[in-house]
Amino acid sequence: MSVNVKDFGIENMPEAVLEEYGAKTKDPRTREIMLSLITHLHSFVKDVKPTEEEWFKAITFLTAVGHKCDDVRQEFILLSDTLGVSSLVDSINHDRSGVGTENTVLGPFYVPGSPEMEMGSSIVQKATEEGETAVANGTVYDNNGNPLAGAVLDVWQSSSEGFYHMQDENMPDFNLCGRFTTGEDGKYIFVTEKPAAYPIPTDGPVGDMLNACGRHPMRPGHLHFIITAPGYDRLVTHIFTNGDEYLDSDTVFATKSSLVGEYKETNDEALASELNIESPFLKVDFDFTLMPS
Repeated sequence: MSVNVKDFGIENMPEAVLEEYGAKTKDPRTREIMLSLITHLHSFVKDVKPTEEEWFKAITFLTAVGHKCDDVRQEFILLSDTLGVSSLVDSINHDRSGVGTENTVLGPFYVPGSPEMEMGSSIVQKATEEGETAVANGTVYDNNGNPLAGAVLDVWQSSSEGFYHMQDENMPDFNLCGRFTTGEDGKYIFVTEKPAAYPIPTDGPVGDMLNACGRHPMRPGHLHFIITAPGYDRLVTHIFTNGDEYLDSDTVFATKSSLVGEYKETNDEALASELNIESPFLKVDFDFTLMPS
């Protein structure tokens, strides 16, 4: 009994693979993605010509990335972030053409469930010695410049020591986190600490990759926001800290000049009394604009 055997090798790769997937993948979008992936992956392999040892090392690296993931640590997001892919995907999906507030990456340390808070509350449950009291203040607008009532601001940040609440066993759950809902005036205000620059986790395979490539692990200081309102696109964004030395070399390639806020010292005694903080304090004024869904 004769059996037809097809020879596979450099001469007919990736064409033979593309033919197989192209003919048998029914969903059009899945077919488009798979054919592009195969084309670029084969092109990469032909260009780099990895040894078998190098290819196995790559597989081992990806395996280690998966093993480092758990319910509070997503090493694959960290890998995507540090390769600039998260920022690119974000830009492709959220190009607001200069009208709405710009999006940026979510990051690997967002945890749903931040406590609901009244406007003017402090998200600082446990202060750090280095922390500088700061007030974040502004207005959420619609795309026509009208104040937006009922917008929910989900806020989180790292401490001035560079840790998020789930990373530091000495920090209370949801320290430096909170959810605020705007009233008819669209305004928001809360008390926090001025965000400081901090390193992303380097105790895993992504840290090893950065070290091998001579890259630093630092992110400029920033406040995280997810802002939602019925009928409007979800906004995932930051307020970056002005003057931070890492604004031009963010390790996850997520900075945007439009998202830099200026922290100014103020002696507003009336506001300090209202917020139950000492004066002087730092204040950053920053408005957000949401776009219709």
